[in-house]
Amino acid sequence: MRVTEKGQVTIAKHIRVAAGVVPGSEVTFAIEGGKIVISKQASGIKTDRRQQLRAAAAKARQGMSPEFSQTHASDMMAFLRAGEPAKP
Repeated sequence: MRVTEKGQVTIAKHIRVAAGVVPGSEVTFAIEGGKIVISKQASGIKTDRRQQLRAAAAKARQGMSPEFSQTHASDMMAFLRAGEPAKP
């Protein structure tokens, strides 16, 4: 792996997957015995935001009529924009 002029490297996909590093993950760098060690932080803000959004969406769905909660998102957007069904 080669370091760019800006000090950047690409983490190989199999390593990212094994470590659970996804876009938006926070990592820390440390030097241990002359080696650079990259560690994923336990809890990231992005993960918390996703959980908050899922909880808010679930709460919003509870207040919807059964017909409306079964409506496809594209139909909802069309309804909100022009009041006409979306075209497939």
